[in-house]
Amino acid sequence: MIPRPEHPRPDLLRKDWQNLNGIWDFRFDFGESGYEEEAHLGKGFDKKINVPFAPESTLSGIGYTGFMNSVWYKRTVTVPEQFRDYRVILHFGAVDYLASVYVNGMLAGEHRGGYTPFKIDITDLLQDGENLLVVCAKDNNRLGLQPRGKQASKLYSSGCDYTRTTGIWQTVYLEYVKGGFIDDLHIIPDALNCSVKVSGVINKKTPVSRSRGTVSAQVSFGGETVGEAACEVSWGRFDLAIPIGRKVLWDMGQGNLYDLTLHYRDDGRSSDTVQTYFGLRDIEIGDGRVFLNGRPIFQRLVLDQGYYKDGIYTAQDEALLRRDIELSMQLGFNGARMHQKVFEPRYLYYADKLGYLTWAEFGSWGLNLSDTGWKNIVPQWAEAVKRDRNHPSIITWCPLNETYDGQDRELLVALYRLTHDLDGTRPVIDTSGYIHVVTDIYDTHDYVQDVDEYVERYSRDELPINFPGLEKYEGQPFVVSEYGGMWWSGSEVESWGYGQRPKSVDEFMARFKGLTETLLNCEKVCGFCYTQLYDVEQETNGLLDYDRNPKFSFETISAILTQKAKIEE
Repeated sequence: MIPRPEHPRPDLLRKDWQNLNGIWDFRFDFGESGYEEEAHLGKGFDKKINVPFAPESTLSGIGYTGFMNSVWYKRTVTVPEQFRDYRVILHFGAVDYLASVYVNGMLAGEHRGGYTPFKIDITDLLQDGENLLVVCAKDNNRLGLQPRGKQASKLYSSGCDYTRTTGIWQTVYLEYVKGGFIDDLHIIPDALNCSVKVSGVINKKTPVSRSRGTVSAQVSFGGETVGEAACEVSWGRFDLAIPIGRKVLWDMGQGNLYDLTLHYRDDGRSSDTVQTYFGLRDIEIGDGRVFLNGRPIFQRLVLDQGYYKDGIYTAQDEALLRRDIELSMQLGFNGARMHQKVFEPRYLYYADKLGYLTWAEFGSWGLNLSDTGWKNIVPQWAEAVKRDRNHPSIITWCPLNETYDGQDRELLVALYRLTHDLDGTRPVIDTSGYIHVVTDIYDTHDYVQDVDEYVERYSRDELPINFPGLEKYEGQPFVVSEYGGMWWSGSEVESWGYGQRPKSVDEFMARFKGLTETLLNCEKVCGFCYTQLYDVEQETNGLLDYDRNPKFSFETISAILTQKAKIEE
């Protein structure tokens, strides 16, 4: 059975596709001499790997957790007869970090970045019958030149760093398209005016100035058509404005989604059909608050690292993605801060369907921001925003986490502005929790464990900012985006968490209740994020263990979290 057989992009779905997950040939390349040894021609492969699981994971069948600066993958691909006259587009959901792709011994393309997707048109490199597909992935996170997120830069996991992920860790697949196809899709809902704007690019081999054709769109809800529009393609682009005849808002716990079907026709011949979806909702900020559909909300977020014991970065099946969201909601949270990782689209799909708020963050740790690191984050962050900007569940962008005074302040400003240019419909945080330069939401990481001290801190006239003298608070919505993190391993195993380990469940609950209620009762705080949903390896401060078993009573946790916040009164 093919692992992760579902289409990886429910937000960009075509009917003619082929999943390439499963058993591939594999080889280590510790000396980075694979090209000289003609690995790109398929030579020297002595192992098997289960794609899309990284070689560090047990699900991959490899389970090697040492450093691998270079690895190679190989398989054959045969194009079905009915697609012989189609363009063949090869997709990778994510490959960490520098990927070189060869088809029949020829370099087809390269991509830099371990978190974002890329595609290559391999049509002209294919031959009749079997075709050799080879991928080389180079990954060295110890040089400070690439974003690694929470992947350990030391040999073993320690502190906040966990097992590394090298190479392919999301689905590999082929799409078959007739000529030009819809690309770079951007959907902007307008709840106030009950309409949606849809724009995109036609990916076509002919020069853009000669690109012609039309794009038509159909919006439906519950199987009922509620909006239609069409336009001509101009300079390879299209822009549609679609009035919606039935208003059903997307909201917290109410994942109401409209279906959107787009047809591209060239010279009267159907060239491409894409199925996607969107949620009708508006996010705004003002008066120190965040507004969803015109009303102020309190964000009860939980930190989600996106790690799995057997698959590391990759869930064994998509049910696990949904389960994490459902467990979080059962505990009383209404969303998650997706921490130091660009989560796969299937996770966001279930967040969309369940009405679950998310903060989207890049895996920025490990990158030296004071040197030339900008080259290795700006393009990759742009790819992440463009991939995910159509998900209604995402309500905040955050490219960086916990940068210090040595940061390049101009880079933070540039990332902030770039994010708004790519998507002007959501607030942007420049760097979470530390020295803000320009930000729409002021967030802080506050791991004080003493409840009395916490109460005193959030009873002052002035809110506690991160670094007085290096930044200033200017009245933005204030969110404590990391707090708690209390160490509870259930045993005396070697592990860690924030603060002194509670001696009993009652002591844990008293501290959890005191810290949480302090933030709920502060009229200047509009949200928090508890660290964290589940344990990850040695970090045992989750409300669930690494297998997602509960450590505490769901009912007790939920009763505390779901109390009405001061700003909700």
